[in-house]
Amino acid sequence: MTALGAAVVGLGVGEQHALAYAATPGCSLRAVYDVDPARGQAVAKKFQSVKVAESFEEILADSSVDVVSLASYDNCHFDEVVKALGAQKHVFVEKPLCRSIDELRTIKEALQASGPRHLVSNLVLRAAPVYGWLRKAIQSRELGEIYAFDGDYLYGRIEKITGGWRKSVPDYSVMLGGGVHLVDLMLWLTGAKPVSVSASGNEICTAGTEFHYLDYVQAVYAFPSGLIGRITANFGCVHRHQHVVRVFGTKGTFIYDDQGPRLHASRDPAVSAKTLDLASLPATKGDLIPGFIRSILSGANPDTVAQHEFDIISACVAVDQSLSTGSSVEIAYV
Repeated sequence: MTALGAAVVGLGVGEQHALAYAATPGCSLRAVYDVDPARGQAVAKKFQSVKVAESFEEILADSSVDVVSLASYDNCHFDEVVKALGAQKHVFVEKPLCRSIDELRTIKEALQASGPRHLVSNLVLRAAPVYGWLRKAIQSRELGEIYAFDGDYLYGRIEKITGGWRKSVPDYSVMLGGGVHLVDLMLWLTGAKPVSVSASGNEICTAGTEFHYLDYVQAVYAFPSGLIGRITANFGCVHRHQHVVRVFGTKGTFIYDDQGPRLHASRDPAVSAKTLDLASLPATKGDLIPGFIRSILSGANPDTVAQHEFDIISACVAVDQSLSTGSSVEIAYV
């Protein structure tokens, strides 16, 4: 079988995409593109026979490119995803997939019109070994019935929103920009979808800066089973970059924080939690790419994976709707 040709657009984190494609069997890195031509040249030199495209349109017109990886700014994703699908490319895109329900509907229509194309967003925490273990533990009911999921996205890099490109993105959403990772884990680990959400937030940490949007948002999700999910996107915190996860079940509690991942299986204060010797982060930001390529090559049905991506954005956009209305909202899944 001929190797799939891949191209990467945006070479910040996209450089890790390029490394993953170059190392993945059944795939060949064909081209890279960045708005900064010097960066494109510098990245291309790390690989053999990789073309530096002069435009995004050149990537789309290249018949040797089957897969397009998008690692551009958040507000560029929607337009680029739609154009890539229209050019009959499989698409791997950094989070968030898009930033509104209208954009999400348009992407779904473009995907349906493109034929059997694969669409995946790089919510890479799924690739961390500890969450693979946790998903199996939840499915096997090792934790019993799950009644609460807490996820805190501690950004810890305030300078990136007060001085970086994010401050210039209209209506920048910290839930879509970071909290989306924890929303993804909540849905992926529990295998359930919330029906409503109530959110609140503030901008105390960035007051007086060039960032004029909420830097802290808390969302409380309600599920049909009675499960409650609480997700925070905390971009202004004085803390190192960290993802804190707590899953509470009737038979056990999983916690991952600065002390590492561990499992509590007893209420007895004399019984210590079991430390889990599993990595809580993926090895690289390209760790989902080999599975993405395997799915394409194997002819796997892409619909279920794409729908999960749509569900995540639907749940995140509902948070911003709740912030706007000041009330709880039902989640309208696309």
